[in-house]
Amino acid sequence: MLSNEAHRSIVDVVNRYATGIDEKDWTLFRSCWTDDATTDYGDIGSWSTGDEVTAFMEQVHAPCSDSLHRVTNTVVWVEDDTVHSRTYVDAVLLFSRKAMHAMGRYEDEWAEVDGEWRIRFRRYRSTYQRLGTPDEVF
Repeated sequence: MLSNEAHRSIVDVVNRYATGIDEKDWTLFRSCWTDDATTDYGDIGSWSTGDEVTAFMEQVHAPCSDSLHRVTNTVVWVEDDTVHSRTYVDAVLLFSRKAMHAMGRYEDEWAEVDGEWRIRFRRYRSTYQRLGTPDEVF
């Protein structure tokens, strides 16, 4: 059984992930991952370390004038001694003349590192994605 404090800490990391991207605070973003974190973002890509996923996200979001990652409905559970979570994401990325709207869910496995929860594995499952002019996307 996971303590209420651990549950809150995990939800805080999910929120910190979104804030790190939207504020382009890559130190904050990197703090969400274990060093050996593996990620699978489907067609977007996959990475084998926390540094790799951070470098990719920094590169992809550099041309964004603004972004908004709304994360909701986080559910946390323990199965076979592994802590898991699922979170819905609704993201908007604005570029100079284009916009992207993407929705999906994060399926995470967690590890406690030096008393702090971090993402050890993440799978992003896309349910919707659209790129175009703001009028086309919204």
